[in-house]
Amino acid sequence: MLMAQEETAAETTEMTADEIAPAAENAVSASSEEDVVESSSMHAAIKQKFIEGGAGFMAAVVLCLIFGLAIAIERVLYLNLSDTNVKKLVEGVEDALNNGGVEAAKEFCRNQRGPVASIFYQGLMRYDQGVDMVEKSVTSYGSVQMGLLEKGLTWISLFIAIAPMLGFLGTVIGMIQAFDQIQAAGDMSPALVAGGIKVALITTVGGLIVAIILQVFFNYCTSKIEGIVNNMEDASVSLLDILVKYNQKNA
Repeated sequence: MLMAQEETAAETTEMTADEIAPAAENAVSASSEEDVVESSSMHAAIKQKFIEGGAGFMAAVVLCLIFGLAIAIERVLYLNLSDTNVKKLVEGVEDALNNGGVEAAKEFCRNQRGPVASIFYQGLMRYDQGVDMVEKSVTSYGSVQMGLLEKGLTWISLFIAIAPMLGFLGTVIGMIQAFDQIQAAGDMSPALVAGGIKVALITTVGGLIVAIILQVFFNYCTSKIEGIVNNMEDASVSLLDILVKYNQKNA
């Protein structure tokens, strides 16, 4: 009797497992299909709004986004590569200077990346002309490096300004077209007015979205540049102190 019950329970368990597996597969398949449908519907909705906003103005806004993002991403990569461990760099220059002299310090700076290492190298190149000349060289080349860090930000700010203006221009033109339709129809139809205004405002929304996205990248780059410049200034002071100590040591 007990054997029969166990066999029945085992069969029930097997049947349950066999039924659960296809159900789970169906659920995963249904979830994947829903994701695909949702993605395609979102793509279709964006495409529809793009067409409703007017291909000309919306294309201009999208171009602002593409070019602005391209420059912003390039700047983000460049700034992150330019950001180095300044404390470690200063310690390395000091060790190289004390152990191998100015040539060893220049070789160490030549093998390092970033604007701080380049500034140190330019300063060490003028070491034989005195510490005052090193200070002037560091200051001058620091301005050059700062210009390289800020390169491209003007274009990002330009696209930030242009994108909303293009959107507003599309909105104004759309409103004019809506009033032209009202004048031609000779009737103040709510449906006619609402449709024209909706199409006109889509360009404004697109321009504002583009400006917001690019503004985030612009602020990030600006903050990153400020941090790098502060490190450059602190490191320059440290280099001059190291050279003064080196001169006193070898006097």
